[in-house]
Formats: sequence, C-alpha cells, structure tokens
Amino acid sequence: MSHFSKSKPSIILVHGAFADATSWQGVIPLLQKDGFTVTAVQNPLNSLAEDVITTRRAIDAQEGDVILVGHSYGGAVITNAATGSEKVKALVYVTGFAPDAGEGLGGLLAKFPPTALATALVPDAAGYLTIDRAKFEDAFAGDLPKGQIATLAATQKPLAAAIFGEPAAEPAWKTIPSWFALSLQDHAIHPDLQRFMAGRMKSTVKEVEASHVSYISQPDKIAAVIKAAVEATLAE
Repeated sequence: MSHFSKSKPSIILVHGAFADATSWQGVIPLLQKDGFTVTAVQNPLNSLAEDVITTRRAIDAQEGDVILVGHSYGGAVITNAATGSEKVKALVYVTGFAPDAGEGLGGLLAKFPPTALATALVPDAAGYLTIDRAKFEDAFAGDLPKGQIATLAATQKPLAAAIFGEPAAEPAWKTIPSWFALSLQDHAIHPDLQRFMAGRMKSTVKEVEASHVSYISQPDKIAAVIKAAVEATLAE
C-alpha cells in the first residue's frame, strides 16, 4: 500500500563532481510522475562549505518536509547541508560520500584500494580537476552508450582539487535515517568504501549492478530507492 496519498515531501537532488544538475534528467520525471516536487541543485563546486550553503538554500525554500539525495561528492554535501534541519526526513546516498566530522574525501578514498578515477584526474592552471577524456568511460561511466559518454565527458563541471582535503562538519546521518544505492561496478568510489560508509550510517542498502553513474544508467532503480525512503518516512 502506498503512503503517497499523505502529504508528499519535496525531493532535492544534489549532483557530484564533474557533473551538474541536468545529470538527474532521467530520475526527475520518474519522481514528478508520482506527484513529487523535485529540485535539482546547481552547486558551484568551488568548496564543500559553499556547496553546503547553496544546498541549504534549496532546503529552506521548500514548504514542507524534504528528502535529500546526493550522488558521489554530493553525498558529502547532503551530509552537512541537512545537519540541524528539521525539514530533512531522510538522506539518500547514490554511491555517495558520507564523511564523519573532520574527515576529508581524500582520506576516505585512501582507506580503500585505488580506483580508476584516482589516476584519471587532470588539473587545470587554477587547480580545478576534470577527468581525462580517454579514461572517462572506465573511470566514471562504463555502462552508458558511447555517445552519451562522449557528451558527459565534453560537459564536465570541474571540481576544485582543494575539496578533497576539506574536513567535513558534523554529519546529519547521525540523526537522520539514510538509504544507500551501492554501485557494484563503481570505478570511482570503491564498492568496499561504499559498504564501509553505508554500514557506519546503518543505512538501508540497495546494491545496483551499475557504474559510478547508476542514476544515469538505471534511473528507475535509483528512483525506487528514493521512493522507498519516502514510504518509510511517511509510514512513521
């Protein structure tokens, strides 16, 4: 039985590094079809602190409860953006970082075997990173059609390299229930690192046979995880 007849929360989607809000275009209509108000945040990727502030503005702009979803680096953003918020009722991590207080993303990545992404990053003159186009498919999006991979590689949004060393603040996952869509063929964030973070949070885990961009390659499965978080929240 669906609980969607009760007051629906808004859903906020937070993109990760090397992407922007339009990368959620496969998931958004699946949620809107069920009557959800969906907002995909456009984060600058200049610093974790700035992206947290940007995402908090989106949370504050919603009228009611919020389900907060983060992909990859966006997981770190939602981890801090939801802290202290009474609106956010669930956190959904899509192969996302979930740092504890004081942890940096670089330190988390170093705990587990190196991935293809680690050797694929190219800095520009200002210290912003993108993925080497020749390595983009293997490191990031191995389960997408070639044409789509080429488009994503061409439209990358650079990430400030300093973000990897920026310590996270107090995490929202200590007080807000979480769900985790774990990608088994992820070459950017090792599946074992995902398991570690999901286990630490006591997340409800859904394993997906997908690359790092499961929300692009299998939007139906990611939308289902988000809806499961909604169902559990409304059932309380």
